[in-house]
Amino acid sequence: MSDKRVYLYDSTLRDGAQTQGVDFSSADKIAIVCELDRLGVDYIEGGWPGANPTDDAFFAEAPALRRARLAAFGMTRRAGRSAENDPGLRALLVPSARVVTMVGKTWDFQVSVALGIELDENLRMIAESVAHVRPRVEEVIFDAEHFFDGYRANPGYALACVEAAYAAGVRWVVLCDTNGGILPHEVEVIVAEVAKAVPGSHLGIHCHNDSGNAVANSLAAVRAGVRQVQGTLNGLGERCGNANLISVIPNLILKMGFETGISASDLASLTHVSRALDERLNRAPDRHAPYVGESAFAHKGGLHVSAVEKDPRCYEHIAPELVGNRRHVVVSDQAGRSNMLARFREIGFDIDPNDAKITGLIEEVKLREFNGYAYDGAEASFELLARRMLEGLPELFRVHSFRVIDERRWTARNELITLSEATIKAEVGGDILMSVAEGNGPVSALDAALRKVLTPVYPQLADLRLVDYKVRILDPKAATAAVTRVMIESADGHGGRWSTVGVSANVIDASFNALHDSITYKLLRDGVVARE
Repeated sequence: MSDKRVYLYDSTLRDGAQTQGVDFSSADKIAIVCELDRLGVDYIEGGWPGANPTDDAFFAEAPALRRARLAAFGMTRRAGRSAENDPGLRALLVPSARVVTMVGKTWDFQVSVALGIELDENLRMIAESVAHVRPRVEEVIFDAEHFFDGYRANPGYALACVEAAYAAGVRWVVLCDTNGGILPHEVEVIVAEVAKAVPGSHLGIHCHNDSGNAVANSLAAVRAGVRQVQGTLNGLGERCGNANLISVIPNLILKMGFETGISASDLASLTHVSRALDERLNRAPDRHAPYVGESAFAHKGGLHVSAVEKDPRCYEHIAPELVGNRRHVVVSDQAGRSNMLARFREIGFDIDPNDAKITGLIEEVKLREFNGYAYDGAEASFELLARRMLEGLPELFRVHSFRVIDERRWTARNELITLSEATIKAEVGGDILMSVAEGNGPVSALDAALRKVLTPVYPQLADLRLVDYKVRILDPKAATAAVTRVMIESADGHGGRWSTVGVSANVIDASFNALHDSITYKLLRDGVVARE
């Protein structure tokens, strides 16, 4: 193994789920896993089997991964139980997880006070748990909880804990700054000492951000010898969050010269991954986020713009295209072509980079994004827009009109119910078709009516389903008159998943636009041609 190889471990689905206001569904987790796998991280922590129904549902339907290894998270055996008879350990052995990550105490204070057990019993719990799980999975990882606090208080005991795990056969011993209070210079000194007992090729770092140093601490640990870094997308996590992998990754690769499983072309999707997560969480991306923020490479009129136009190195520490971002000159925006060309390559477009149509598409995307569209989280809608403008897109169906009626009333049983009914008038291959359908809400009714018209003509739509629906208010000061953005995620029976976007002052109209794109995209990817 090259000493320059650093392994990346993402804990967004568990640590990130502890963020206040974040509540991942099983569908959310699957979508995030797919993004992480495409990005090229080495390990993806899926959650804690047996802890809640969402995590259980996720592991039961976890997608096959092409590049990453899925990890199940749990804890060492309980005191007073054998490893063989501990239900918590048994729950970790889910078929979809190739890796098991176990957390254990390494601070003598917590062992004595929180667990209420002897220090030697904790050492046995660590060693016996690892030894029990190790033959049953490909790798075991030990998260040394509160390691840095423990090392400060009792270095000998903290080291004994990590040595017990290493001797029992773990692939990685991960040193956790659980309280987030350590500083970079302390990390380097302590990690260097630990590396005398456990080689750096088997050491990892997991930092929380309570002192604002999680990224710096992670990089300091790598300098001191660790070769695995744990963190979350956009720094999600409880309290002040975890080490932000979106910052850690380019720092490791571009600044420090380390190797990861992320190639140069993978790195160019970093901005997309960051913003796609925010769209899924239905929140505005941090404009000032390092590397990936909208303002990370923004230059206002004046001296800075003049200098950047002569040599970008004056005010840009890297070329923004390396991480999939773009330069933004507020007065005269000339950016975007390279990003667009990269997206074309991703979706299989073979087009002359100098084609004048590309300029028109770039301007159209800018205009639409100014009006509220967000294509970073809606790749299917972007592909449809690009195809319409660059090569023409067949009109597979045309909706002449639709009407949605909501009725809220009391039933004869004195129950208050709300019914939604949608009527669609559409044209397919010259035939005018109409249908009426009910649904669980206006969007559900609209979806049902539209597919009731189209499925007899296009049976490929039979396995199409909507798996997520999010609405975001773009100008909250306008209250009920605000423009809304609707994101719809769809899936089919072939394992395909895609997202579409619609924007309008009318939420039903925005929903229809996203739904129309979703159906059109499904038909095109299935090779359907327009009916004559």
